[in-house]
Amino acid sequence: MNQSYRPLSFSLYLNYFVHGIGVIILAQNMDALAARWGSIADVAWVISMLGIGRLIVLFVSGKLSDKYGRKPFILLGIVTYISFFIGILMSPTSTIACIFGILAGIANSFLDAGTYPALIEAYPDSASTATVLLKAFISAGQFLLPLFIGFLISTGAWYGWSFIIAAAILLINLPLIMKYSFPSMNPVKEAEGMSTKLASWIPKSKWYLEGICFVIYGYISQATFYLISQWLTKYGASVAQMTDIASRALMSYYSIGSLCCVFFTAFITKKGIRPITLLVVYTFISTISISGLYFIPSGSLAPILSFIVGFSAAGGVMQLGLVMMTEMFPKGKGTMTGIFYTTGSIASFTIPVITGYMADSGINSIMGLDAAIALAGFVVACIIYIRYNRVMKEKPAENQIAA
Repeated sequence: MNQSYRPLSFSLYLNYFVHGIGVIILAQNMDALAARWGSIADVAWVISMLGIGRLIVLFVSGKLSDKYGRKPFILLGIVTYISFFIGILMSPTSTIACIFGILAGIANSFLDAGTYPALIEAYPDSASTATVLLKAFISAGQFLLPLFIGFLISTGAWYGWSFIIAAAILLINLPLIMKYSFPSMNPVKEAEGMSTKLASWIPKSKWYLEGICFVIYGYISQATFYLISQWLTKYGASVAQMTDIASRALMSYYSIGSLCCVFFTAFITKKGIRPITLLVVYTFISTISISGLYFIPSGSLAPILSFIVGFSAAGGVMQLGLVMMTEMFPKGKGTMTGIFYTTGSIASFTIPVITGYMADSGINSIMGLDAAIALAGFVVACIIYIRYNRVMKEKPAENQIAA
């Protein structure tokens, strides 16, 4: 990695450590917030606003980042996230809290619009490694938060400290980001030595077939792990009959699995395993493990299955889907990215609303819904696998050199 950008990179990663906290902090404090606002459904409604906020600015933030630079949007993301953490604590009702929930989604989009391009521009020769580490820091935040909240509960401390500390980290990081210089926004250079035939080849993908499958998969992949991340703790306490601390630890096992998968995927893809194969395998494993949680609720089995779900459903399978989509539709990579993550944002909005109303009929019914969603994802992944192999078999070999 470029030595001069390491301090900047660490600050960018630190933002995503806090983002990992922000994604699950409402669910981890669900009981305390429900007592304050009225019901679990009220909290679920606020959680759904994160998806709405992300959806509002997702398309425009990336284009504006290209025009005005990366730093302004990263700074906007930090300030907006701080407003979310403090605003939730100050919200007397769920209606007001929804406003700050929207701000959290907007903050996520701002950070994405500035951070991903900045890391790619800072490390053009190792962009995939630089960006996949963001997922590792997200998982680290999701691993530590449940443990910290469990500590707060066991000591009788105020739940709000989890929000305050997250805001404080960002507040400390803000002036650091302001003083760092960012890499220039140079266009990505074409690989040297690439053949003319390979450079000009365009897959004959069909939007009405492969495109629609990827759109559906974008929704399903986000819905699968987002549902788990919001309800796993409640599942442990209500269905698996675990203690409060043990049920919160399920989210930590889940995050460890996600973290392990990030590095495992990076390793085996370098060994020649195709991402399209991993897409199918990971989706199948997540279907089996989530079904296990639904059909065999057990305090001893839940930690193992939580780890496996985190590994298979939240360790980068959504990113693999995006890679496959941009490979099959290479002319519109920016557009494809926007479409793919927009469907994920729709899932972030709809899933909490649906599951919030389902909670009254039993938490395990929510796990059953997730198992059904994962199964649908496996079916779609198999279709993508078949179509990918059929379309991409015509791709010229990289060693074909034009005369």
